[in-house]
Amino acid sequence: MRSDRYGVREAEPLDRVTAEQPRLTTQIGRLSMKNPVMVASGTFGYGPEYDGLVDMSRLGAVVVKGISPWAHHGNETPRTVEVTSGLINAIGLQNPGFEGFCEKYLPFWERVDVPLIVNIWGRTLQDYGDVAGMFEQVPRVDALELNISCPNIKEGGIAFGTKLEMAREVVSLVREKTTKPLITKLSPNVSDIAAFARAVEDAGSDAISLINSMPAMKIDIKRRRPVLANVTGGLTGPCIRPIAVKLVWEAAQAVRIPIIGMGGIEKLEDALEFFMAGARAVAVGTANFYDPSFAPGLPGMIADYLSREGLPSMDAIVGAALPSRA
Repeated sequence: MRSDRYGVREAEPLDRVTAEQPRLTTQIGRLSMKNPVMVASGTFGYGPEYDGLVDMSRLGAVVVKGISPWAHHGNETPRTVEVTSGLINAIGLQNPGFEGFCEKYLPFWERVDVPLIVNIWGRTLQDYGDVAGMFEQVPRVDALELNISCPNIKEGGIAFGTKLEMAREVVSLVREKTTKPLITKLSPNVSDIAAFARAVEDAGSDAISLINSMPAMKIDIKRRRPVLANVTGGLTGPCIRPIAVKLVWEAAQAVRIPIIGMGGIEKLEDALEFFMAGARAVAVGTANFYDPSFAPGLPGMIADYLSREGLPSMDAIVGAALPSRA
């Protein structure tokens, strides 16, 4: 590989293309995936909502909407609003709880041959430990994604993911409660993402996913009031992608564990940016709402790209834009 003046690797000449299909297999801790494309938590429901609409077997893994130990009704409506190049949502982590998920949705996953990752959350340390321990007893769940952007009600509402010691503590506790691969979803609302990435790695996380949504709000200028009932929400979509790419790039230089990049991916080029920034896998989020076919089709696009560039596997592009690889 050659490097250009900006330190980004250039592709090898096309005459190196081989007849073999590029390898897309991806390892996230002990979780093996046939390709590096996932769907982000909160954008794909619990799975059955997309059954018959897309071919889930083409995905590397599915991450379902966040589950807490108990059922939670979420925020009042309106809970979503479109903005320029994005979406603000304040769903409030509505979910059926552990028992409701197992009763209503787990039978569906017994019939689907795709790795299943469950996003988990809580309002106290004990909540996180409890729900992780519950899913430890569910063989069909292949990995857990830890949402640490939730407020800790015992710490005055400070998010677990914005205080370094708190992030380390919740990951350590969950690690004690489960043997499943553990992915920690980091908050973008910190001054040093590298420090948080190192902290959760040291605490036992097998991988990192980032970014979570950015705090935002929209005002109805006719009513002169916030649009969302919750006033503020989380901003997602293409408008946050450059921020997400930067944070993935910074975190990738700080840790050895795999990173799953997400934030505004809606075309092949977007995914490639995340891979070159150091992500081992990517998750499609907001795009699932307006183009459900995109995520299942993305692995094929990646394979075609690698073939055109004469590259045998994902290893050729993952981290290509990092200083250490230039």
